[in-house]
Amino acid sequence: MASYLYYLLPAVGGYALTSLYFLKNPHFLHKKKQTAFYCTHISHRGGSGERIENTMGAFTHAAEVGTEMLELDCHLTKDSHVVVSHDENLLRQTGQDVNISSLNLEELPPYKETLEVTFKAGHFSTGSDRNIALLEDVFRKFPQIAVNIEVKENNSMLIEKNSSMPYMFTVKRALKMLLLYYTGLLPFVPLGESFLQFYLPQIINREYIPETWILRSRLVIFLIERLTSRKGMFKHLRDRGIQIHLFVCNEEQDIEAAFAAGATGVMTDYPTLLSNYIRRHKQDT
Repeated sequence: MASYLYYLLPAVGGYALTSLYFLKNPHFLHKKKQTAFYCTHISHRGGSGERIENTMGAFTHAAEVGTEMLELDCHLTKDSHVVVSHDENLLRQTGQDVNISSLNLEELPPYKETLEVTFKAGHFSTGSDRNIALLEDVFRKFPQIAVNIEVKENNSMLIEKNSSMPYMFTVKRALKMLLLYYTGLLPFVPLGESFLQFYLPQIINREYIPETWILRSRLVIFLIERLTSRKGMFKHLRDRGIQIHLFVCNEEQDIEAAFAAGATGVMTDYPTLLSNYIRRHKQDT
């Protein structure tokens, strides 16, 4: 047994030191990713706390207050138009229990006059624009603003229509990345993703009440925060050119916590709040 440990311990120690070295110096193994945009200010669903979510009115308002990225969700209509909507079923958003995939573009109902903000329980937004937007109209109107598209369904045609864009970690890939980090293998593995997008854990059960019962446990959220909010891992990803977006931060304390954790960008339902925070802290520096 002693002779076995004689060889094992130096090997494990050598592996740990090598892994740590390349974790801190990834440029020796990987070329840094270059993306066409670098975003600090991201408007979740176009800024759903200040206008009706995912509408052209919301996107226009967010652009006017200085957002650098519009986060949105899309689905495919019956007649193959890509439209911007978080839900496939429109009951929550419009009051009509119908699916987008069962309707032609011209049949889509308008949004409700007021809509609850998902990540700010008990708060509602409103706006004059209540129409479901076409994705192509978003690209046409905001050619200089980055657009973060979350495809909400496993639809090969929908994915094909957005296949040329840089992409983010899926949940499965993010879990694999965490496993690689904790086993020391992350520095040696190539990553195709350009973005890591993840909840800021501290908002769960305060700003956002999850439907899944296990996420309502304070212990579970504590463990998630300890396992995922690793400054060393975030720095390694940043050094490899991967942008880290934490969401959804609708209070100033959460915006501050996200940047302190190592986020390169913060996603919010309140773009004016985030713009004011960024402007004020630029003045302080």
